[in-house]
Amino acid sequence: METSAIQRRRWIILGVLVVGLLAIVIDNTVLNVALKTIASPVGGLGASQSQLEWAINSYTLVFAGLLFTFGVIGDRIGRKRVLMVGLALFGIGSLLSAYSHSPDQLIAARAAMGLGGAAVKHWRRYLRHSYFGGRRIIDFQ
Repeated sequence: METSAIQRRRWIILGVLVVGLLAIVIDNTVLNVALKTIASPVGGLGASQSQLEWAINSYTLVFAGLLFTFGVIGDRIGRKRVLMVGLALFGIGSLLSAYSHSPDQLIAARAAMGLGGAAVKHWRRYLRHSYFGGRRIIDFQ
């Protein structure tokens, strides 16, 4: 492949990844903003303090537990497949959490989002090393 084609391709790949990660960050921010409404028994789900903590932490627990696992799966079946499956799982989990009718459904949907988020996050590390030579893509210094 030509150098210009490789350059163009890697920036397109970076754009796709940024959009996927932006969706993950926004979805997690929305939950933190909506905690008061979720706890409300009138307009929300009526979640207790314990259920709110589980709604936040179920994502983190599944995400952290499966991050390295998705790295191995990506090496075996292909990183692009893992990214696509991860984005689909995260999207489905996000949709389920938006339409959950009980705190338990919200907790389970957030865990599904953690599953998809772990698959997407692994792709970022691979992209940096494979397409950008291991150097920082954006330097915030």
